[in-house]
Amino acid sequence: QVQLVESGGGLVQAGGSLRLSCTASARTFSSYTMGWFRQAPGKEREFVAVISWSGGSTYYADSVKGRFTISRDTAKNTVYLQMNSLKPEDTAVYYCAARQGPRYWSGNYYSQEYVYDYWGQGTQVTVSS
Repeated sequence: QVQLVESGGGLVQAGGSLRLSCTASARTFSSYTMGWFRQAPGKEREFVAVISWSGGSTYYADSVKGRFTISRDTAKNTVYLQMNSLKPEDTAVYYCAARQGPRYWSGNYYSQEYVYDYWGQGTQVTVSS
């Protein structure tokens, strides 16, 4: 069983930045593909970004491309989401998710919720206008 704990959410003005962190309890963190999703009030959860087990590949939703950056630190068992130029429409609860194997990379594949085995509890991001 893998536990994921997100942190770093908060209230920020439009145009500002936040960095979210997600720390995993997995002993073999380097074998997990890690994703970020978000859910705004009254909306379905949607994909934000994903990073491969090696960190060598990333994939982003069009709505955040060029503004958000996903990265990982294997030594700290942590994945990050750097969010710049935030907009009010980025307001949501942000969740990280983990999937171990297979060693197959497709951004489209990992943008789908059902492929992930483990989820964090979420962290709230609120962007004021």
